[in-house]
Amino acid sequence: MDLLHIRVVSPPDLTERAVGILTADPCVLNLVVQPGVVRHPQGDAIAFDVLTGAANEVLRGLRDLAIDRRGSIAIEPVDVHFSGPAAEAGARHLGSAGGAPVWEQVEARIRAEGRYAPSFFLYLVIAGMIGAVGIVTNSQILIVAAMVVGPEYGAIVGIALGVDRRDRLRVRRGLRALVLGFLLAIAVTLLFALMIRGFELESEAFRLGLRPVSNLINSPNFFSFAVAALAGIVGIVSLTEARTSALLGVFISVTTIPAAADISVSIAFGSWNEAGGSLVQLLVNIVVLVVVGTLTLRAQRAIWRRIGLRNGPAQKP
Repeated sequence: MDLLHIRVVSPPDLTERAVGILTADPCVLNLVVQPGVVRHPQGDAIAFDVLTGAANEVLRGLRDLAIDRRGSIAIEPVDVHFSGPAAEAGARHLGSAGGAPVWEQVEARIRAEGRYAPSFFLYLVIAGMIGAVGIVTNSQILIVAAMVVGPEYGAIVGIALGVDRRDRLRVRRGLRALVLGFLLAIAVTLLFALMIRGFELESEAFRLGLRPVSNLINSPNFFSFAVAALAGIVGIVSLTEARTSALLGVFISVTTIPAAADISVSIAFGSWNEAGGSLVQLLVNIVVLVVVGTLTLRAQRAIWRRIGLRNGPAQKP
């Protein structure tokens, strides 16, 4: 059974109630309470281990006491542990619910991806320019590189979380970051593409109209929708389970940055129909990723809630 180590700074007037919640849960182990040892802010230190499958309920109880607002809660994964009591508690009280995601961690990861510092826009611009080079040289490798560099998926899942949580502010911030970021990336990449055309730096094949990479990007079809939908599912599941390798696969499977780059290149070379197709491709990918991401988040919560209810009787002390 996986464990989390949790450190709590509790205001003294809440400590007794917090300890009551923790001692009543059979999946909480190694509880340590140190009254009055914390400074900045003043408080009591509480440390304990909890089985991952039971962490949601424990964290919910602590947050209901407002400890996270008046003190702090820090969560650390335990990579390796040897504990007979932990294994016994997991078998007796959790069953198949032992693998439940810790939603506090999942949402924290999504929030971390949804921070729109200046580097977010810089990465978008650079990714767009790399994508433009890939298009005019018919290099699929550079298109993949642009997908990896692009940070837009963080904003997309941030919007999905905002929709799921009915957090309008988060949705507005994500949409604003995407709109401004892609407009900036398209504008800078357009200037870059005009320079390429002006100095005739494009490949001979591209100049003669042989544009397999561009044609793939600016021709949205059923498969565009299907790949975006599947990537949206995998992206949320990989964030839920902290699988970075699967998340990287999502980055290189959705046609957002390449579509933005192709809009710029197509305009620079006077291919207006292709620019329109790339715009449709961009919008389809973003909308599908947001919708599917939201539905996947809700589905996962419902599935694990059902598993938890099914294992409810086994969880009683």
